[in-house]
Amino acid sequence: MHSPVARAAAPTKASMPMFVQHPLFRPLAALAILLLIDLFMVPGFFHLEIKDGHLYGALIDIANRAAPLILAAIGMTLVIATRGIDISVGATVAISGTVAAMLIGGTMVMNNGTPEYVANTPMWLSLAAAMGVALLCGAWNGALVAGLGLQPIVATLILMVAGRGLAQLLTDGQIITVYYQPFFFLGSGYLFGLPFSLYMVAAVFIVTALLLRKTALGLFIQSVGINPVAARLAGLKTAVLIFFVYVFCAACAGVAGLMITSNIKSADANNAGLLLELDAILAVTLGGTSLAGGKFSLAGSVIGALIIQTLTYTIYSLGLPPEVNMVVKSVVVFLVCVSQSPEFKTMWRRAFPARAKG
Repeated sequence: MHSPVARAAAPTKASMPMFVQHPLFRPLAALAILLLIDLFMVPGFFHLEIKDGHLYGALIDIANRAAPLILAAIGMTLVIATRGIDISVGATVAISGTVAAMLIGGTMVMNNGTPEYVANTPMWLSLAAAMGVALLCGAWNGALVAGLGLQPIVATLILMVAGRGLAQLLTDGQIITVYYQPFFFLGSGYLFGLPFSLYMVAAVFIVTALLLRKTALGLFIQSVGINPVAARLAGLKTAVLIFFVYVFCAACAGVAGLMITSNIKSADANNAGLLLELDAILAVTLGGTSLAGGKFSLAGSVIGALIIQTLTYTIYSLGLPPEVNMVVKSVVVFLVCVSQSPEFKTMWRRAFPARAKG
């Protein structure tokens, strides 16, 4: 038995501040530590300035560059919540960006003696076609997982390989350049002083959060992740829900692909979205969502994506080799996976019984 002094000294949930018990405390603390390091190590990190009506600075740059990853993480959150995984996100990004770039293209014409570029295909139709292809990718994954019962990692591995190969076939292995100015607004435009990509991310996040909180959809997805058999016996259409989350994940990847292609003004089927699915999975786990499924946090996934982008920015700003970023990410993945392991949790309770009781 523990002495009264030991019991009094042992921290419990009741004695811990409420904000420490919040699920977002750890990811927010990790982000705060990174920002604190940048404050002392990166000169002018928090400096913001307005040029030509646009807000510029390291914080804006991090948020802007994290936008595609945040979109991918939002979609991946729902997939992981159902005990699934989607490693074809990067391939979907490449396909959607390739389709949009090929259709929009850009042809130079003379307008009153002034050269200007016009789209080969109406922009709205090109974007719709790109998103349609992305939705087909999600439907393919959903049919394999929910319909045929394949393991998610195997089902999405098929599209991961074939999808990028298809994008490379469409472009003949070349980079397709876009010459249509309105298309560039999606990835590099500004609205009310902020990058337009942030408004796109905010719209997707708000709509998704409302659907999950104001309807029973979030509860249904969580139920499938906790116990799919019990959810099916309770009357839930688990196959339909699983199919939906893979389609939704692909839709988020499709928007991210359009954003990336617009930002770099070209479609690079070889590198667009490369390893984006791994960063998305890491962002989701950093945000507190368990790989075992069940409870999930959209806000946590957004914070996780910001942590990854801030970490990347910090490493580059300090002049460290890019390979260091990969090593750090691998260490973070290892620590997150270990912390979610049931065996590790059991060992932790045995090593610190007083804390476990709290």
